[in-house]
Amino acid sequence: MVRKGEVVRSIVLGGAGFIGSHLVDRLLARGDEVVAVDNLLTGRRDSAERHRGQPRFTFLDHDVCEPIPLQGAAATVFNLASPASPLDYARLPLETLDVGSRGTRNALELARRTDATLVHASTSEVYGDPLEHPQREDYFGNVNPVGPRACYDEAKRFAEALITSYARVHGLPVRLARIFNTYGPRMRSDDGRVVPAFVSQALRGEDFTVFGDGTQTRSFCYVDDLVAGLLALLERGDARPVNLGNPHEMTLIELAETTRRVVGKGGRIRSVRPLPENDPKQRRPDITRARTLLGWEPKIGLEEGLKPTVAWFRRELGL
Repeated sequence: MVRKGEVVRSIVLGGAGFIGSHLVDRLLARGDEVVAVDNLLTGRRDSAERHRGQPRFTFLDHDVCEPIPLQGAAATVFNLASPASPLDYARLPLETLDVGSRGTRNALELARRTDATLVHASTSEVYGDPLEHPQREDYFGNVNPVGPRACYDEAKRFAEALITSYARVHGLPVRLARIFNTYGPRMRSDDGRVVPAFVSQALRGEDFTVFGDGTQTRSFCYVDDLVAGLLALLERGDARPVNLGNPHEMTLIELAETTRRVVGKGGRIRSVRPLPENDPKQRRPDITRARTLLGWEPKIGLEEGLKPTVAWFRRELGL
């Protein structure tokens, strides 16, 4: 328990990852003491080291599938530790399942030991290839438990069940964020997600490559909005899952056209292979619960968010 007047201590598991590193920035900016934990399996070392020398920041290179060696009180444990891109979890299926199970259990034990609230990063993938649209939190999903995406989808579904059960048994305060597609600076250009792929292709003047005919839909939330949603969930949420994402839905063709407009160049839109098995055809969050319970909704539109994203990738790729 953190007493009034004390510096707030926050622990970020997966703190060198894309969303985790932005969360670390926000927590430090508001005055927290921050411990970032990451084994750099998919996280970026430069993200882990960007606050080196900051007296309120500590980085621990550690796999959360092993017991987490931290002691002392904390206000919050943010659990963002997991491969999160399709290429990563296809390459690391067993590690993805491990972090969803053993890693989540260790995060829960850490939160209980430090008397902290656990904020868990779940995902829209718990809905699978949804048969209901948009997706509300009370939709149970359409998930293939033995398909090519199952290691991630089912790891996240199991983690939600584990967290909910742990909270009921031990009385631990928990929050569940179902995060939809998020983009922004510090994404890896090679992680297989569509925004870094399209931005990189546009900057190089290449064709935009899509799976299928490009009419599948997604909703894209800028990372600053998403981090604000996580903090609103911590402060005003309860144990129920909450969708965090941008409800503005678009096809991948529309995303490519918007990216080309922001970058100022880019080739034609070209299909390179059929839509992968179990890849969602539509994805859009119903954020009614986030609006009413948290007072949160995204504020940054796609073109506005793409500008700093493109600038970051231009520097990253030397273009």
